[in-house]
Amino acid sequence: MPLFKPLLIVLSAAGAAFVLSDGRAAHAQGTTLHGTVGPAFNISLVDATGNPVTHLENGTYTIVVDDKSEEHNFHLQGPGVDQFTPVETVGTFTWTVTFTDANYAFICDAHPTLMKGAFGVGTAPPPTTTTTTVSKPPPAPAAKLLGAVGPGSTISLKKSSGASAKTLAAGKYSISVRDLSKAQNFHLIGPGVNKATGVRFTGRVTWAVTLRKGVYRFQSDPARARVHGSARVK
Repeated sequence: MPLFKPLLIVLSAAGAAFVLSDGRAAHAQGTTLHGTVGPAFNISLVDATGNPVTHLENGTYTIVVDDKSEEHNFHLQGPGVDQFTPVETVGTFTWTVTFTDANYAFICDAHPTLMKGAFGVGTAPPPTTTTTTVSKPPPAPAAKLLGAVGPGSTISLKKSSGASAKTLAAGKYSISVRDLSKAQNFHLIGPGVNKATGVRFTGRVTWAVTLRKGVYRFQSDPARARVHGSARVK
């Protein structure tokens, strides 16, 4: 009478798995993994329990990706798999993929050296890199400039150090203008900028501007032939 080795069936909430007679385990089809990219400089792939994916059994999986950024995307790649979300699109994407014994990677195509992760499948050893998350660096503070017009027929534009702003680097600036004359105004004109105080206005205003390469002129409109100056942006 022939002898048969029994098969042990194991069921779980996440799906079914079975153990073969020689003791090898295999994942059931349909296990779901969750990928996320954005809104900052982060990317991840986790299992149903929320743990980062570092190693999987070979088989077919459902990948649900939540793309939260128009600056990034989620690109899953490896043998037999090449799935990605568009860089300029946000939303939820669902893929069905089959992993074999190999290493797989997920990256942001726009920032592949900063946002990346990897995992091994089956007999493939786990890669040395798992998941990399980088916080977006804070924006550099805007440089400050000081504008003044009046009293009388005087006008100036200075750096925060007090030096005259004859040459400036292109970039973002915060310009604090002190208008001390009811007969003059402070008018800044140049590439992408056209800001002015009122002629009868006196007081302080602050403008947030981006200065591009070129020449910027500051003047009093009622006396622009006499009351004026300029700054070159490089």
